[in-house]
Amino acid sequence: MIELKYGASRVEPRQDAAMQRFRGHRVGQFIHWGLYSLPAGRWEGKDVDFAAEFLPRVAKIPQQRWEALANDFTLADFDAGQWADTAVALGARYMTITTKHHDGFCLWPSAYTDFHMGNTPSGRDVLAELIEAYEARGIDVNFYYSVLDWRHPDWRFTLENDADHTAFARYLDFAMKQLEELAARYPSVKGFWFDGTWDQSVKANGWWTWEVERMLKERIPGVMVNSRLRADDLGARHIDSNGLLMGDYESGYERRLPEPWDHSVAARDWEACMTIPQASWGYHQGPWAQSTLKHPWDVVDMIARCTSLGGNFLLNFGPRGDGSMAPAEVEIATRVGEWLAVNGDAIYGCGFAEGWDHPGWGYFTCSTNGDVFAIVTRVPVSGRIRLQLPAGLELVELRLLGSASSEQPYKRLADSLFEVELGAALSTGPLVFATETCAKAGPVSRKEPNPDVLD
Repeated sequence: MIELKYGASRVEPRQDAAMQRFRGHRVGQFIHWGLYSLPAGRWEGKDVDFAAEFLPRVAKIPQQRWEALANDFTLADFDAGQWADTAVALGARYMTITTKHHDGFCLWPSAYTDFHMGNTPSGRDVLAELIEAYEARGIDVNFYYSVLDWRHPDWRFTLENDADHTAFARYLDFAMKQLEELAARYPSVKGFWFDGTWDQSVKANGWWTWEVERMLKERIPGVMVNSRLRADDLGARHIDSNGLLMGDYESGYERRLPEPWDHSVAARDWEACMTIPQASWGYHQGPWAQSTLKHPWDVVDMIARCTSLGGNFLLNFGPRGDGSMAPAEVEIATRVGEWLAVNGDAIYGCGFAEGWDHPGWGYFTCSTNGDVFAIVTRVPVSGRIRLQLPAGLELVELRLLGSASSEQPYKRLADSLFEVELGAALSTGPLVFATETCAKAGPVSRKEPNPDVLD
């Protein structure tokens, strides 16, 4: 083991009440909203086919012109309650909001910069309104914070000389003060989701990432911090140089998921974040983004996949510049939420089903009391699935969630292998079966079934 001062703070996953609550949520709503939502991927009449929140860099927009957008950030149609209602419709149990993205604009009236909501026409404290609305609906609020800040004069991507080190030290002090400010102003926040920590400048200051995590946990008991914040003494991110997770959960899965058969990821807490269009987090009005919206059942498949491997799924929304939610994203949220309203027993509070191998046609999830669910997201052309139980278990009952009938018919093909006729309409999304099993009497056969004989 390498001796580290700023590596992982624990070996085993957290098991306190706050962590267990977060783990059980499984479904969250991510929101990217800021000045970039106004041009929405279009500048001087031309669409820029890149993530909307990167527009000032990709389109090389002068800083003064970008900052002038604050005068148009009127929040004409912003209603925190409507945003929270969209989260309810989705079935989200928590949300994460961008307090400050890479352009440096803050959604709260910060005392440490003039580039914030307090200096826009409305002067409203967006974060306070969101916390009130979401918490009133029983939804936990987390804060996204970008350490990277394109606007700040002391930000450095690399540290080339003493002047860079001195400037970046000032920047880290500024960022620490802003984070202390957020913790003091909004003490009910449940977690901090950090971004923009991949540059050499941050990786060379692992001590600061350690101090940020320590400070937040001292000021807000039970608060969670994602792995994206952290760097160790040697510059390793997320996972320290000894192979241990830094922070409370791994947040390296961005617009990608682990392989469904990779059971190793279930050993620690993790979260995947996903866009609704192909590649933009902030609202992008162009066809490049609007023609690539995900289907609701694709989103359901991702939620099921994450849950089956013990992870959370954070689905991103990009409200428009006036503060309104994009109707297409609301519709997707509603259909996913309708599925969860029927099948949520297989998602909320569930996780990895030990001993149940990835079946190919979907996923297995397991509740805290041991109930195993089979989520069918890829229906075979035959309309039938084969259900392979772990050795030593006998199938007692199979029940389709949301069905009026008490039991789903099935037939045995071989020891611990069963065939299920799906039969049910699929217009309402992937089917979910609750399994009831018991231990087999007598010796357990571990012989692999021969598919040639079965067929």
